[in-house]
Amino acid sequence: MERQQVTAKRSLTQATEDLLNRQIMMEGSSSASYLSMASWCEMTGYENSAKFLYMHSDEERAHMLKIFHYVNEAGGHSIQPEIKDIKHHYNSLREVFETILDHEIAVTNSINEIVNHCYEIKDFTTMNFLNWFVEEQREEETLARRAVELFDLIGEDGVGLWTIDKEILNLIGADGDAEA
Repeated sequence: MERQQVTAKRSLTQATEDLLNRQIMMEGSSSASYLSMASWCEMTGYENSAKFLYMHSDEERAHMLKIFHYVNEAGGHSIQPEIKDIKHHYNSLREVFETILDHEIAVTNSINEIVNHCYEIKDFTTMNFLNWFVEEQREEETLARRAVELFDLIGEDGVGLWTIDKEILNLIGADGDAEA
């Protein structure tokens, strides 16, 4: 069935729409992964890390929806991502946070790729929209890096893991934003 088109033209190219839909998938996958990590943390007794990850799961879903709405408002068609291959078990709390850091770096690279694409085709509207995500990713990477650094600073022996779990929530401000 052919899509009924209410507006005759749009400035969002198909290539940009495809890249943004890929980013929607990535943000949705982030949300699902963080939710799974939160469950693992809660199940293994890392209560503060679980709270941290539940909040981040919600935040990643909000990021997904922000892009989702933008694509539709720009005349494109956002696609609900199919989320699969989510990891449910981890060997350690450190592995959880190292996975987060690796993932946030991949998200940053993906956002940068879309921004570069928009720059090359002179889609400054989408590029401007994505500037928020560029800054957000700097904060996300910094937060993930700080979490991983706790393992080296505090150590995992004795009460180290308990202390790290307590410190995880100190990495975010009262309103849930990363402290820079």
